Amino acid sequence: PLIVYEYRRYVLYAFLIFGVFVAIGALSAAFDDSFVRLILGDEYVNQTLENIEAGDPVAVYKSGSNWGSFFGITLNNLYVGILSFVYGVFGGLGTGYVLMENGIMLGAFQYMFQKEGVLWESVRGIWIHGAMEIFAIVIEGAAGLLLGASILFPKTYSRLISFKQGVKNGVKILISTFPFTVSAGFLEGYITRYSNTMPNWLSVGIILSTLSLISFYYLIYPFIVNRKTKQAYAIISK
Repeated sequence: PLIVYEYRRYVLYAFLIFGVFVAIGALSAAFDDSFVRLILGDEYVNQTLENIEAGDPVAVYKSGSNWGSFFGITLNNLYVGILSFVYGVFGGLGTGYVLMENGIMLGAFQYMFQKEGVLWESVRGIWIHGAMEIFAIVIEGAAGLLLGASILFPKTYSRLISFKQGVKNGVKILISTFPFTVSAGFLEGYITRYSNTMPNWLSVGIILSTLSLISFYYLIYPFIVNRKTKQAYAIISK
């Protein structure tokens, strides 16, 4: 938490970058009918439209076994997170690209459901796992931006020492997201597939609970730990 607090500005940068590209994805889809297919692919779009007509917009998340979906999804999300961090070695540009790619995809993806009139049905299903999954991707992006900044802006350190510190602190932030990524994979594999049969209060409760948990850990808890640490130092110094 203290590392996240120290580098909190990179968390802010990651959220801003991701948010801008989500908006770009949604606006592009709104003004260009071919954009969604360009980003998500004809096969996925056609399958989703068929599912919407059948009355189950998130049926794509019901394919495969629970265990197989959980395992495959989790590995893929861990891979994306690690890639986002490692790409930070290119001065943060690689990380920015990963955030751009995922942000545009999310914006176009959600607009597609909005256009078809099933935005709420998609939200109550997809965001059961998406709250932690997307949040973790942004935090992993922050770790990548930190890595890039350690190369570009070494301050009073040599570039090599700054880079080593960036790797060390960035990896700690990256690893901290893994439990959330695994949890999101579990929810996607075992819970999301039942979203259309569960009551609204339950799906919304899961979404708000998972979002609150990961938000507290990265946006609030670091400030609490920092304040307590300063208070402890003040007591010791007396």
